[in-house]
Amino acid sequence: MGKKESEKPPVEGRLGRRKFLKWSAALGGVTALSGTGFFYGLRSVESAEPFADKVVWTSCNVNCGSRCALRAFVKDGVVTRVETDDKGEDIYGDHQVRACLRGRSMRHRIYAPDRLKYPMKRVGKRGEGKFERISWDEALDGIAKSLGDTIEKWGNESVYLNYGTGNLGAVMSKSWPTGSTPVARLMNCLGGYLNQYGTYSDAQIDMALPYTFGKGWVRGNLLSDIVNSKLVVLFGNNPAATRMSGGGLVHDVIQARKKGYARIIVVDPRFTDTATTLADEWIPIRPGTDAALVCGLAHVMISENLVDNDFIKRCTVGYDEDSMPEGVPAGNSYKSYILGTGKDGQAKTPEWASKITGIPVRRIVQLAREIGQAEPCYISQGWSVQRQANGENNCRAISMLPILTGNVGVQGGNTGARESGYGIPFAPFPVLQNPVKTSISCFTWTDAIERGTEMTAKRDGVQGRDRLEAPIKFIWNYAGNCLVNQHSDSNRTSEILADDSKCETVVVVDNFMTPSAKFADYLLPATSNLEEDDFAPQGFSSEMGYVIFAEKVIEPLFESRTIFDICAGVAKRLGAEQKYTEGRTRAQWVEYVYQKSREKLPELPAKLEDAFAMGLYKREKPGLPPVPYKEFRDDPEGHPLRSPSGKLEIFSKQLWDIAHEWELAEGDVISGLPEYAPTWEGVSDPLRKEFPLQLIGHHYKQRTHSTYGNVDWLKKVAPQELWINPMDAEERGIVHGGKVKVFNARGVVYTIAKVTPRIMPGVLTLPEGAWFDPGKDGADHGGCVNVLTTLRPSPLAKGNPQHTNLVQVEKA
Repeated sequence: MGKKESEKPPVEGRLGRRKFLKWSAALGGVTALSGTGFFYGLRSVESAEPFADKVVWTSCNVNCGSRCALRAFVKDGVVTRVETDDKGEDIYGDHQVRACLRGRSMRHRIYAPDRLKYPMKRVGKRGEGKFERISWDEALDGIAKSLGDTIEKWGNESVYLNYGTGNLGAVMSKSWPTGSTPVARLMNCLGGYLNQYGTYSDAQIDMALPYTFGKGWVRGNLLSDIVNSKLVVLFGNNPAATRMSGGGLVHDVIQARKKGYARIIVVDPRFTDTATTLADEWIPIRPGTDAALVCGLAHVMISENLVDNDFIKRCTVGYDEDSMPEGVPAGNSYKSYILGTGKDGQAKTPEWASKITGIPVRRIVQLAREIGQAEPCYISQGWSVQRQANGENNCRAISMLPILTGNVGVQGGNTGARESGYGIPFAPFPVLQNPVKTSISCFTWTDAIERGTEMTAKRDGVQGRDRLEAPIKFIWNYAGNCLVNQHSDSNRTSEILADDSKCETVVVVDNFMTPSAKFADYLLPATSNLEEDDFAPQGFSSEMGYVIFAEKVIEPLFESRTIFDICAGVAKRLGAEQKYTEGRTRAQWVEYVYQKSREKLPELPAKLEDAFAMGLYKREKPGLPPVPYKEFRDDPEGHPLRSPSGKLEIFSKQLWDIAHEWELAEGDVISGLPEYAPTWEGVSDPLRKEFPLQLIGHHYKQRTHSTYGNVDWLKKVAPQELWINPMDAEERGIVHGGKVKVFNARGVVYTIAKVTPRIMPGVLTLPEGAWFDPGKDGADHGGCVNVLTTLRPSPLAKGNPQHTNLVQVEKA
């Protein structure tokens, strides 16, 4: 007996009509149907049939810091409903990993109208978004030829893997770090590629803080450790938005507050979700002035003897003139700088700090006393603080507070860095070694297209050699929207990419027609994570590690392929198939990774199919929260740090030397001390006469960066809006819900105003990640903040200062 018509597989490249109609009915009805694709309107999930053929465990893998479990209900090969973790008794330490509203809208994401359906090749000017459909063979043949020609002519250093975090939580299809992706394995089989260092999230703190604490990632106490704290001060740290899942850090803070007695203060230009839901007090501060606040606090602490002199003497260098490194002139110690006896002669009093930060003098004095007298005190910073033009100094300055008060290496204290997390080990997909050792900052790739061999180590932060040997000529852009949308100065970046005589080939592998995808030469449809088997380990939380076994939910839609298979196809055409695949299919690699993980976690089921059926493995963290740097604090000589002195370097001789050796642009500051450095487009820039408002961005419930930015449900729940204080709005005749024009010399953005006292006067904030949508007038009509941000990198890390912007706003 033959199959029923509805059970037959759809024709490759399009859905069978009856299958499509059933699928669309489950989603709420067809709006239109075309010969090469489909468009439909999604309606309430209540319209889905109330039963399913199966329920499959899967995950949300986006770059929010959490990995959330999803349960997909499937009927006739169509996802009809998405729910989240419901396992166990939901006891803290074995609690449910409940997805936020983004993950729960996954059905609307995978069936979005702008889903890429088949391989395409550019036919118009790059960036116009004009493509023609081609076969997979044509696409892979063309990419392989272009890649081979590029390597032959320009060398492997001319090939770049652009930053992409759209599938960060996966293992087999991981999109970040770029060096851990299937694309990296392909390029390593072909002689390598130009490396990158730093991230768009934490470039400045990642580079700068080790100059204080020694080489390596600077760890923080777990957030659950605030159960042992008396006071918690969060600088620009907003876990209620950035770690918002049921398995994430919000849960940890709530539980710790129930058990402990910590008072929580949030220092931020914006009254964030963390401030509204978890904190006792909000202290507004002008963007980019955190280092000035710390200096004012330090002046009070030193003057009133609220510092831990014993800890400072045993564990630090550079605090006073007696502990300075050799070769540094007198008057450069931290104490001399704060008290005004150093080279600038300016005492960093609360009055001085108040004029810069906008915080009242009495509140600075009171905060200094609160921090100095709280034992222990948990000081932590989010990554917004360092995403500034002088971000390296900001993050080093904040860590001075726990250093001065001796709160490093104690239970309930912290290092001033962002909180750490607890995770369980899981095997990676092996990507081999990159033969190319040259690296650039992940933020300076547009410079590497334009200036190439002009980029040097001491001017542009090139690592691994004195200067680049070749410009970037070939870009892989997998699961990322940083070609245009998440990179700075979207208009200028678009101009650079549009000139295909510079970067000659751009390959984009994605699920949707994103703003970045429009700049592809070859545009390839990737499977979503619901269309392939994978794993999602290392959820970010304090008291529980977990891994999600994400089984394939539905067959790949249209002509989409996995990134592994795409890379295998290119490898085959360039004679590297065996080296790339090692004779394994993707399914066999999934099995390989799982069995390697069982060596680390022998308690996992012997069979992969049983792990997929289980869906989620959790393990509670044993014992008390770990205390970073405790061994060093207890015995600095026996457990030295990986710094030149073996101690905490309040004054960094390494940075002092860099400041005297590097070529720095006017206004760029690298200093041995964590001092306040006024900066371009900051609070004291004369440009404020023309553009008087400081603009920052913030993470938003609607999206994870730009991921989910095309989901209809989420746009309704959290529309794109510019936050503006009522005082600034009234002055300009702007009303809540009214259309506004935000602009500076780099571009114009039209959006809607949210008039609210949750942003301090003189400051605007526009949620980052909205999709760049330039009109015929050249202005952006999508609310993309990066139209207004700058390509100028920070001084040391060469990172993205995307919160340092001066703008004007007016009623549209």
